[in-house]
Amino acid sequence: MSHPIAPERVLPTLNADGTRIRIRPRQYQGRLLSARRVVAWALMALFIALPLVRVQGKPAVLLDVVHRQFVFFGRTFLATDGVLLMLLMLSIFVAIVLTTALVGRAWCGWACPQTVYMEFLFRPIERLFEGPREAQLRIDRSGMNARRVAKNAVYLLLASLLANVFLAYFVGTDALRRWVLEAPGQHMGGFTVVMVTTGLIFFDFAYFREQMCTVICPYARIQSVLLDPKSLLIGYDAKRGEPRSKGKAQGSGHGDCIDCQACVVTCPTGIDIREGLQLECIACGQCADACDSIMKRINKPPGLIRYTSQAALKAGEPTRLLRPRVAIYALSLLGLIASLLLLGSRTPSSEVTILRGLGAPFSESGAEVVNQLRLKIRNRTEKTQQFRVEVVGMPRAKVVAPELPLVVPPSEQAIANFFVVAPRSELRGSRHVQLQVSDGQTTQLIPYTLLGPEGATP
Repeated sequence: MSHPIAPERVLPTLNADGTRIRIRPRQYQGRLLSARRVVAWALMALFIALPLVRVQGKPAVLLDVVHRQFVFFGRTFLATDGVLLMLLMLSIFVAIVLTTALVGRAWCGWACPQTVYMEFLFRPIERLFEGPREAQLRIDRSGMNARRVAKNAVYLLLASLLANVFLAYFVGTDALRRWVLEAPGQHMGGFTVVMVTTGLIFFDFAYFREQMCTVICPYARIQSVLLDPKSLLIGYDAKRGEPRSKGKAQGSGHGDCIDCQACVVTCPTGIDIREGLQLECIACGQCADACDSIMKRINKPPGLIRYTSQAALKAGEPTRLLRPRVAIYALSLLGLIASLLLLGSRTPSSEVTILRGLGAPFSESGAEVVNQLRLKIRNRTEKTQQFRVEVVGMPRAKVVAPELPLVVPPSEQAIANFFVVAPRSELRGSRHVQLQVSDGQTTQLIPYTLLGPEGATP
């Protein structure tokens, strides 16, 4: 059955009939590759270390979705901290917009986990087992062999290790260590998550690869509205490079580009950077390193492909990082971060809720009116706290509480029933008071309305 032929290019990783082109990039050494390697290894070390590092007795990062607790560098946030979470998400979004306006898709080429692990962990292992680009292409044509089987076995092991590290961000290293040592049947939920995550990581880095950047990731598609002509990106200097010389002698009216294809065969997404800005470009700079190495061989100055801007390439304008939109984005980000820090610093050490008791809203006992209430407290600190309740604004009212003081362990929640007993003469219909909840160090005043019988005699 023949495949329909596309009238024009769809993706650099697809043939005209829709079949996939395997991208096997050739690696060229250069200053950008060396810098990216340092950044990549630092990021991988950070990813592995964060669940292990303790800040004030807590993991540096813990996303406990089950218990709706999120720990960031010693500070615990709860699902009820909606404003803080909103500010955090807005800060991340504005940071992405600012980064793109400044340096284009440098995040994709330098810090995205997809690129970091693909180019600096999985591809080096591939070259170790299968050899350079040409040898890998021969295996593609001839089919699976022992070298590729061994490579995939190592890939699967690495995928399993990364899946366990990923799970540690959600359950903590203590629970993960216990699960690893126990039989899978004792924690089927966590075991299933690890197996599924292992399979997804293996599928991604062993097979899907650059398709994640060109097909799945939405960032490439929204960059067109985030970039401007002065944003930093990887660009080809057509004024200097064209017309291409195909290796002809200098001075013959040709540009510096000798059409060696080095920039194409090194690209991890398979594009030709000489065709201009493309959504598949991740701004990794591998083409710049490749071109510089060729320019050095033919005694031409480097920089035919370089980090620059569209304005610099077309009109020769200087590349300026600081400009109005960048300043607006930066100020917006600073405002969001300041708001996040300010509100976060004012978050109380405990979360207190006063609820009306079950049953009748009040009861009468002789000359007294009794309101049954419930005290719900979540202790946000790392030590056990004892909480007491008093009535403020009603001197003759008293609190009867067999369950108080309420003892709440660290990061736990507890509920206690108590009664507010007031003379009938002081509680007619309803009365607004404040309930003072104290742990001995901090105090919170909770407004509350006590109820009593209508028409009571003072």
